[in-house]
Amino acid sequence: MSSQPSHGIGIDIGSTTTKAILINTEGTIIAKFLIATGASAKKSAQRCLDELKVQSQQDLSNIPTISTGYGRRQALNAAKSVTEITCHSIGVHFQNSEIRTLIDVGGQDSKVIRIGSEGRPTDFELNDKCSAGTGRFLEVMAQVLETSIEDIGTLALQAKAPSIISSTCTVFAESEVIGRIGAGDKPANIAAGVHKAMAAKIATLSHRVGVKKPIAITGGVALNPGFRFYLAKQLDANLWVPEEPQYTGALGAAILAMNTRE
Repeated sequence: MSSQPSHGIGIDIGSTTTKAILINTEGTIIAKFLIATGASAKKSAQRCLDELKVQSQQDLSNIPTISTGYGRRQALNAAKSVTEITCHSIGVHFQNSEIRTLIDVGGQDSKVIRIGSEGRPTDFELNDKCSAGTGRFLEVMAQVLETSIEDIGTLALQAKAPSIISSTCTVFAESEVIGRIGAGDKPANIAAGVHKAMAAKIATLSHRVGVKKPIAITGGVALNPGFRFYLAKQLDANLWVPEEPQYTGALGAAILAMNTRE
């Protein structure tokens, strides 16, 4: 008779970062690790597994592993790969079963997912054709404003009158930002305008799916307070953020792995 594994591993190989989680049957996180994906998704996935082994002091060779993310097929030790739409839905549902709309904004893409009462996706929209509406968009704007990606969100919250940034195309928006700097706009106001434009784009994506509350936001950009503020205003809703929003996809993959039968 088959039995449920006592542990599960999830690996989320994103375009910018790779995340891995080891959990047990209680859903307790035993170990986790995040690293830049870099030029080799295979190497970043293996590095994550090596680190989980060090942290947990366990032999991971017999623990079921599921991979997700754009590079999911590069995780050589994974028994199966599952789309990030499913894994993110399951991961956020595990943390907050009330969530019905998930907005995930990563380094190179963004997605909005409608989640059913069982934690499975019922509909979704992707924005992966350009860097607008992603962490890369904010990264470029931070460079122009001579601030860090970690600080641009806080800078935006200091604005008194957000600048008008009409384009969400990274190239054109960069030109607009340079123009606003030349016109003498304060950096905080420009940063606020950037976040407001990005939030409007994500809100449009969300409305195409059909926003149903409560709403969660995950991915690296969920750590940005300026983006959360302007997105909440655009959606006229409170946003729930997991304690570690970057690990949601990996957590969902680990839960799926743990629910396999040996």
